[in-house]
Amino acid sequence: MRKTLNFALLLALTGAFVYAQPPQLPPGVAPQEDLGDDPPGRAGRLSFMTGTVSFQPGGVEDWIPASLNRPMTTGDRLWTEAGSRAEVHLGSSAIRLNGRTSFTFLNLHDNTTQVQISMGSLSVRLRRLDDNESFEIDTPNVAFTLLRPGEYRVDVNEQGDATVVTVRGGEGEASAGGQLFPVKPRQQVRVSGAVERTAQGAVDGAPPVFDERGAGVPDGFDNFCMERDRREDRSESARHVSRDIPGYADLDEYGTWREEQQYGWIWAPRVEIGWAPYHYGHWAWIAPWGWTWVDDAPWGFAPFHYGRWASVGAAWVWVPGPREIRRPVYSPALVAWVGGPRFNVGLSVGIGIGAAAAWFALGPGEVFMPAYHASPRYFNQVNVSNTNINRNVNITNVYNNVYVNKTTNITSVTYVNQNVNGAVAAVPREAMMGGRPIAQSRIPVTREMIAAAQIQQSSQVAPQRGAVVGGGTSTNVTPPVRALERPVVARRVPPSQVVPFSQQQQSLQTNPGQPLDNGTLNQMRVQRGGGQRPQYREAIPGNAPAAQASPQQAPPPPTQNTPRIMRRDDVGPVSGPLPEVIRPNREERRVPPQVNNPVPPPVQPPVQQRPVEPRIQQQPPPPPQRTERVEPARPPVREQAQPPQRDARPAERRERREDKREERRKDDK
Repeated sequence: MRKTLNFALLLALTGAFVYAQPPQLPPGVAPQEDLGDDPPGRAGRLSFMTGTVSFQPGGVEDWIPASLNRPMTTGDRLWTEAGSRAEVHLGSSAIRLNGRTSFTFLNLHDNTTQVQISMGSLSVRLRRLDDNESFEIDTPNVAFTLLRPGEYRVDVNEQGDATVVTVRGGEGEASAGGQLFPVKPRQQVRVSGAVERTAQGAVDGAPPVFDERGAGVPDGFDNFCMERDRREDRSESARHVSRDIPGYADLDEYGTWREEQQYGWIWAPRVEIGWAPYHYGHWAWIAPWGWTWVDDAPWGFAPFHYGRWASVGAAWVWVPGPREIRRPVYSPALVAWVGGPRFNVGLSVGIGIGAAAAWFALGPGEVFMPAYHASPRYFNQVNVSNTNINRNVNITNVYNNVYVNKTTNITSVTYVNQNVNGAVAAVPREAMMGGRPIAQSRIPVTREMIAAAQIQQSSQVAPQRGAVVGGGTSTNVTPPVRALERPVVARRVPPSQVVPFSQQQQSLQTNPGQPLDNGTLNQMRVQRGGGQRPQYREAIPGNAPAAQASPQQAPPPPTQNTPRIMRRDDVGPVSGPLPEVIRPNREERRVPPQVNNPVPPPVQPPVQQRPVEPRIQQQPPPPPQRTERVEPARPPVREQAQPPQRDARPAERRERREDKREERRKDDK
């Protein structure tokens, strides 16, 4: 009987545990729902720049002046002029560029970061690297994979025939020509081997040569990176928000933290009277999210892509999401859109019917409903990682009613910020289409207009080319053509290139405000002759998995078909070309055994290699022979007579005897 009750109790507890877990697919959603069609849960942020920095969004050919807080994703490029520097934050990691550096995001998703540097210097501070996450830096000579958190630097010369990888902390693996070369902390490796595109379009590449040495003394760029790291380490905001939110360190200088009874810890920006969120910036069209807010304030990234905004005491405060969330999901803009025919008619005075777009910030606990494709898993994570959802709101039911059954009328939903004075911003649609500044185009909105408006899921505004480039004008400050056309060595196969915006624009007019899904984009790639990938060479021919090669394994001896691996004994920073005389390693010094083979081997064409000056092998002098020391025989010890024993009587008796003898001598005289 007792066993039966215990089994029943265990079954009840198990059932309660299963019931408490969130379902993988809510009722009403087909099991074949494509979970891989979701957009990335993170985006890069251009967080700092000095000097002249140019930016090229994916899908367009024009270069524009870069602007702070611009979200970056796959296909985006940066170029820093001489004497300039830039910084891109990706979660808790920081990527920094020195002057005359050409940088590209080849692939950026939840667990994959693949960047390209064609020339210049790049530094990476990697705070965390999950087991299923990869971080790869591709250069014209080598693909460098980051294996552990640490500090890394990669330098590519302007000719593109040499790459220097430095590991100051952490561990990495350089791969090229089928070779894997581990790089440990405080080590540096120089990989040489030209990879250039000829006039006929062919790729001319020499076998790579690995030259190992110790990490050199930090220079000015290293000092700049360390100072930026110290700034983040001392940040007070890291105590209240996750470090995976880009831009948390900028909140310290421009606002204050305090604790509210209703919301917990909140951040209040130091702004002028009348300021409201999502009023000072511009809208940019960034695939795959669509309409994305780019704020003008130097701190304006984290509060506009994470958390929620609330009005407390006639002032706006930012309420971050739960701090224990390791990876909050990035959102293009946490707003609710205002529209409808009655709202447009109300704003028709002077600007025409149907010519307005309006929005306001979402409040704490309110559900964000993306205009792009979102699976149940993504919809749940993008909301619960950025705010404490109201207990009366069932996220699963909201998803089913909005995206599956399409029965929810979000107009009936009450939003806390909708009736806050000055919360709603409205502009002519032309201003939003062209990516123009909102502050210069904003039009007044009355309470009567807001009351008559409808809440919509998307902006229902189709973008133009100006929205892709963020309203910026073209610039002639661009990287050299040889750097843009230079192929790189890649260990992971890069994804297909971004479909040009000119090819997407007509389809975007069909459903205004909604980005194209992956199926439509793949059809466009087929129409263009297939999905073209960036120019690259395989680091490991045949796409051999990296797990088959152990970093601790010594590189095989050089042959005619594999690159040579050379090591230097001297330690110092890499600067300028290497001398022509290179010491061969131990593998090169070995003489292969002679094998009697009746069939002569085929004659191989001579391979042009760097001439190596013969080195005279000097035989070391033979070590001196050790001779045992023989001590001479000692003479026998002679027996000595025992000394007479001294009188052991007391001194007083001796003195008396002396006195008596002295008296006798006097008497005799």
